[in-house]
Amino acid sequence: MKSIVGIMAALALGAAAAVAQSVDEQIAERLAAPDSICMQGDECAAAAPAATAAAGGGPRSGEEVYNGACGTCHAAGVAGAPKFADAAAWSPRIAKGMETLYSNAINGINAMPAKGLCADCSDEEIQAAVDYMVESAQ
Repeated sequence: MKSIVGIMAALALGAAAAVAQSVDEQIAERLAAPDSICMQGDECAAAAPAATAAAGGGPRSGEEVYNGACGTCHAAGVAGAPKFADAAAWSPRIAKGMETLYSNAINGINAMPAKGLCADCSDEEIQAAVDYMVESAQ
């Protein structure tokens, strides 16, 4: 009888360990960085950032980065983001200088996370996107 109880306890312990590992894996998957951020009503695809890469694997243009990452917030002014081509919203930011704009875009400011959550964007690509948005507002 003791051996049956021992076997049952070992099986229960093994099952509990397997469930715990599965739960840990599920939590890690949920906490992983997203491939992209999609707002309700947007057409999104997990491969969107890769799809916007310039041919030949070179750096993306400011317009490509804007369309792939920045437009989600800057098109609608989400959380205070200056809207694309809105001279009144961009003017005080431009007055602080381009280096400040670049630094804020790369490192994040207020509600904007670093690089606008474009994890695969280089600093140069973010700067190109800032240039593209500034040009639209002038």
